[in-house]
Amino acid sequence: MQNKLDSHEGSSLSVALQPEHLTRTPRAGAASSPETNNVRLVVGNTVGEDSGQPASLRPRAGSGAHGHSHTHTHSCSHGPGRPHSQLDSEAERSNPEPDPGESNSSFSEFRYLLHWLQKSLPFIIILSAKLIIQHALGLAVGIGLFTTFLYVNKNIQTQVFLQDRRSKLQSLWLLSFLMASSLLFYYTFQRESLYYCLILIKPSAAPIDFWEVLWAVGVTGFIVKFVFMGFKCLILLLPSLLMVYRRRAQWYMFIEELSQVYQGIAPVPPWFYYLVSSQEVDGSIGLTMGILLALLYLILKILGLYNQWESLKKTVLAFLSCDVSGCPATQSQCTEAGDVCPICQLDFKMPRVLLCHHIFCEECIALWFNQEKTCPLCRTIISDKVHKWKDGATSPYLQIY
Repeated sequence: MQNKLDSHEGSSLSVALQPEHLTRTPRAGAASSPETNNVRLVVGNTVGEDSGQPASLRPRAGSGAHGHSHTHTHSCSHGPGRPHSQLDSEAERSNPEPDPGESNSSFSEFRYLLHWLQKSLPFIIILSAKLIIQHALGLAVGIGLFTTFLYVNKNIQTQVFLQDRRSKLQSLWLLSFLMASSLLFYYTFQRESLYYCLILIKPSAAPIDFWEVLWAVGVTGFIVKFVFMGFKCLILLLPSLLMVYRRRAQWYMFIEELSQVYQGIAPVPPWFYYLVSSQEVDGSIGLTMGILLALLYLILKILGLYNQWESLKKTVLAFLSCDVSGCPATQSQCTEAGDVCPICQLDFKMPRVLLCHHIFCEECIALWFNQEKTCPLCRTIISDKVHKWKDGATSPYLQIY
């Protein structure tokens, strides 16, 4: 009897997985078993919820019935008719929602950082004040050189833009100001022999620390800028009969490229001497390490100078070519254009006609092509490159390594 009941209940379990056979009623004996009621709740959670109908009753869990029901349950959970709850759980695992604990932990870390800064702020202020007091003279000199550079650089660009309306007195003042600032600086620090850095020699025979090298290289960079800016002021002082504006722009560009190359070479002796001599106190191992660091520095510097050398070669070729945009315009072409330059709104001076047949003054169109590559009127591309520094500007970049 038990075997019949087990076989019947096994078939009833398999029928319960098919919704159209769920109307079958199990035996009364099987339904009246209390153990079956307990097991019925487990099976009903898997099958009854999906079909919307009551699940089949199971008898007492025997060895054969347990294996058979386990087989059906396993096939059901992996078959095409798997329960909707399992599909939802798999979708949730494939698309996990952001954990609110992560944002809370990030916020707590940020609060901890703010709290640490708040507690450390007095110490940071004291340390900064101590450094400023110790290096007050060096910082004051650096600020003074920087403001001098900004003032002279801005005024040189203004005088270059004015062209024939430039003030020679202003140019002379700028040149005198640069010379006086440089001489005053070297006179103030004559004991340090900082002018040696200007001629590619180490500043002094005494060992110097990192901050002294950094400061010496920085102020030498400003002095190099002042020297080449002085050459630009000399070009501004030349009369227009000796040098036209287009040629002046090429000189400005060439001087600035030379300045940047020299600024890249000037820091080499101080840094090389510092890297070698700073490790001498540590014995032979420290000296070897210092030599290796100095050689690595030289390799990196040579690679950087190679890129600057390529830029310098292009600038020299542009300086020697003396290329002029367009060709000279005839009188009839100027008459058709109205005898007025579209840029300066004055009569044509040495008119040049471009590829697009628009006519401009030679100086006006040269000033335009210092910043642009297209025609001012129709935006046709005339030049394939734009040469920098033709406006008399000096790069504010400071080479400190």
